[in-house]
Amino acid sequence: MADDGDGKLRTEGNSDGGLGGAGEPPAGAAAAAAAVVGGGEMLLNVGLLALALLAAYRLYLRWGTRSGPGGAARQSQAAALPRMKRRDFSLEQLREFDGARNPRILLAVNGKVFDVTKGSKFYGPEGPYGIFAGRDASRGLATFCLDKDALRDEYDDLSDLNAVQMESVREWEMQFKEKYDYVGRLLKPGEEPSEYTDEEDTKDHTKQE
Repeated sequence: MADDGDGKLRTEGNSDGGLGGAGEPPAGAAAAAAAVVGGGEMLLNVGLLALALLAAYRLYLRWGTRSGPGGAARQSQAAALPRMKRRDFSLEQLREFDGARNPRILLAVNGKVFDVTKGSKFYGPEGPYGIFAGRDASRGLATFCLDKDALRDEYDDLSDLNAVQMESVREWEMQFKEKYDYVGRLLKPGEEPSEYTDEEDTKDHTKQE
């Protein structure tokens, strides 16, 4: 037996292929044990490779389709849309603009509705935030939740969110104002929409630019 440098002992065969020192297992048994260990490592590596391939395939299904003919056509169609005139929306009206039924994509943050059509690769049907298209995204953005638990079918006043979450909502609102067109307000139940003049609409769009 010999020290391999890290304090562990290993067996070494005789030069004539005979047995090792006293008390050591036969070379055949050691080889069999090594084969078992090697086989276990191989199975582990194969399992990890399979998981990596599965993850890559799922990413392809989710993201690769965006650059396909359908995704490119949707983005081209969205880019050709004229700028939307100012108006207010109920929850039901907002849901029509989900990028699927309508090529235009709207979402609401903190009671404000934004046209995010130019960000269709993020908010379109195949995008990572597509769940928010045509919906009030406030709760999901505040709680970093990207599933249906963050959506409400009724008007969400966000009254149960804490101070940190509400601050997050306001920060998201500011980011959307800087990047996307503000279209109008998300109406509370029973609230009447405002009437916007062409002059107000032009002034607001000019201010955003």
